[in-house]
Amino acid sequence: MTEKIRIADLPEFDMTEHLEDDQAIAEYLTIVLEEDEPALLAAAIGDIARARGMTEIAKASGIAREALYKALRADAKPRFDTINRVCHALGVKLVAQTIKP
Repeated sequence: MTEKIRIADLPEFDMTEHLEDDQAIAEYLTIVLEEDEPALLAAAIGDIARARGMTEIAKASGIAREALYKALRADAKPRFDTINRVCHALGVKLVAQTIKP
């Protein structure tokens, strides 16, 4: 007889553990951008900021650490200026490309 696995028994997944280098970060952002969900983008940038060190990103972006945590939640709707400043602090840029029909 097989034992049932409960979700509560599974370890919590932490994306920050998988964002070890610039290539992983770029691939993660690319996948998230393809989803076309602004809240998901904010959360993903938050994941990257936590992986890099939220205190350092806060200093580099000029945004208070507490404000970053609040702005980069999955349910947040950060301003473009916030996203742009954090991306700059992370050393990444968002680029536009044509949509393929």
